[in-house]
Amino acid sequence: MKFGLRVRELRIAASMTQLELAQRLGVSMSYVSKVERGRLQSGDYPSEKFIHKLAHELQADEDELLLLADKVPASIRRQIRKCPELFYALTKLDDANLASLVKTAERKAGH
Repeated sequence: MKFGLRVRELRIAASMTQLELAQRLGVSMSYVSKVERGRLQSGDYPSEKFIHKLAHELQADEDELLLLADKVPASIRRQIRKCPELFYALTKLDDANLASLVKTAERKAGH
């Protein structure tokens, strides 16, 4: 899923207009519209601070929004620093093996 589409879904689920969300975030309605439509220039892309505020206002999972915006959440950065060789090895897996590993991990975690 794309970041903007998820933001739009969350905003609608919160029964909020683009204008209401913009006012709560202290940005223009056109900026919210551009975020939702994925029409931002690279320099305009939401910062981690903005995504934090956005997640708070939409009562959404901040890590999910960060990942959708191609940003690495602090919690994941900490884990990468603890065991960089594991994350490097994960990048070498093909899609099928990665999916299998995820299923195994979720099963063991009780999800």
